[in-house]
Amino acid sequence: MNDDQRTGVDIEALTAEIDHRLKDADAALARDYPGERAGRQPVHTLYVSADQVEPTLLASYGNQAQMSIVENGTEFLDVLDGDEDLVGRVLAKLEREPVEDLRIDFEDGYGTRPDEEEDETARRAGSVLAQWVNDGGAPPFHGIRFKSLEQSTRGRGLRTLALFLESLLDSGGLPAGFVVTLPKVTSVDQVEAMTVAAECLEKDLSLPSGALRFELQVETPQAVLGSDGTVLVARMIHASAGRCAGLHYGTYDYSADLGIAPDQQSLEHPVADHAKAVMQAAAAGTGVRLSDGSTNLLPVGDADAVRAGWANHMRLVRRSLARGFYQGWDLHPAQLPTRYAATFEFFRSGLEPVVERLRAYALKSRVPADGTEGILGNPTRVQDEPATARAMAAFLLRGLDCGAMTDAEVATASGLNLNKLTELAGRPVEKRKAG
Repeated sequence: MNDDQRTGVDIEALTAEIDHRLKDADAALARDYPGERAGRQPVHTLYVSADQVEPTLLASYGNQAQMSIVENGTEFLDVLDGDEDLVGRVLAKLEREPVEDLRIDFEDGYGTRPDEEEDETARRAGSVLAQWVNDGGAPPFHGIRFKSLEQSTRGRGLRTLALFLESLLDSGGLPAGFVVTLPKVTSVDQVEAMTVAAECLEKDLSLPSGALRFELQVETPQAVLGSDGTVLVARMIHASAGRCAGLHYGTYDYSADLGIAPDQQSLEHPVADHAKAVMQAAAAGTGVRLSDGSTNLLPVGDADAVRAGWANHMRLVRRSLARGFYQGWDLHPAQLPTRYAATFEFFRSGLEPVVERLRAYALKSRVPADGTEGILGNPTRVQDEPATARAMAAFLLRGLDCGAMTDAEVATASGLNLNKLTELAGRPVEKRKAG
């Protein structure tokens, strides 16, 4: 058959047919995977037992963190490989913003107490958080962890949450950055129930619809793998009606439930890495953020014990960052120095290579096969894909958000302003306040 006898393909009709067939799939993809959400992610969550919450807590924790460096300066400098500039950056961070995210804990850290005592503690803690917010001294992110929705604790947990919210709202509206943490989740049904609870609380407390968002703690094997063989944590995200803000790995509950010996329980154990890899895949593209767990080896005691605790924490934070977990739990003010040191080091050490590649990508620079300079005078031997460019822009934004680097440093090094970085990262634009 020659060209004159061939019938042309009706591309418009074919495209219309495929559009029709994929219409529902397109809508589901847009609904279920909206992409990265706007705004800063904290680099840690500091858990504090609710009975310790008092007006001076934040200042006290900042002071304790700074004093741990002052009293163990040689050990801290040794852990930081002699980087005095990094020591100064950490001290400055502890002065201006010692805590990025505070979770007031009524679960394991608080324990089981008489109802009257927990009622009073919930009211007092809500009032203290309101005072911090009204005085402008609250951490940018904050919230409450209440007892789980398992049958034995759900009534107590929901009562505590309601009392806390009532006390908090007595002094104003729900503050920005507030989130609720739901622990020991074992079923999609519990996530659906939490969504209903949030709706009821919003109605009863005259809050806007959707105001109450929650994190899910992935600390049970059932959350990772259900009895039907499916990955329940993925289904949990989509069962939350858009309220799920984060997935937080629970180091010790999860390890214990899998039969890991106590001295082997760690956020770097293979079972932890498996669970967190599943969490990453489940959360990708949803706007749900990830947090690694904690280490219970604290940098306290004599100088050797402090050095060992800091070295271990520094190593684990570095490990988490390298694996794409940009947030983790802290349990003690003496862990704050190494949290910020490891985070600042990670972003600052990556600044130069990332901006070189990102600048080349933005300018469409290429390096010829003979190794001579690219056509725009900006050579690079890495030809990055758009997805990697998004990741590089997101890397710089995270560094800016936590205060590891300044706007001027990034703009000077990359030639890109904040709006361009946000656009490249695929992140919605939102007013930003760096840490």
